[in-house]
Amino acid sequence: MPPLQELTPEQRSQRARIGGYSKSAKYAGVVGTEAARAAGPGQLDYWQKQVDPERTLPVAERQRRAEAAKKAHFTRLALRSAQARSGRKAAS
Repeated sequence: MPPLQELTPEQRSQRARIGGYSKSAKYAGVVGTEAARAAGPGQLDYWQKQVDPERTLPVAERQRRAEAAKKAHFTRLALRSAQARSGRKAAS
């Protein structure tokens, strides 16, 4: 198989799809993703580490800021999604 730099985007996509299907054939659906999900932006602890990495704020304030940062992040994603949908709609 050629190095990744020599593959077209379509070939890289196909290669990744093969890997995903191979993994799904061997393991249960969420094997390997638990740690990422537990440490990702869907979890409040992730945001607490973002807003107060030194853990110097009072717990209530750290939690308030973490909730606000989480809401801002997901609202930003929703805005980008809406903009992409309207851009696609205008192009068609």
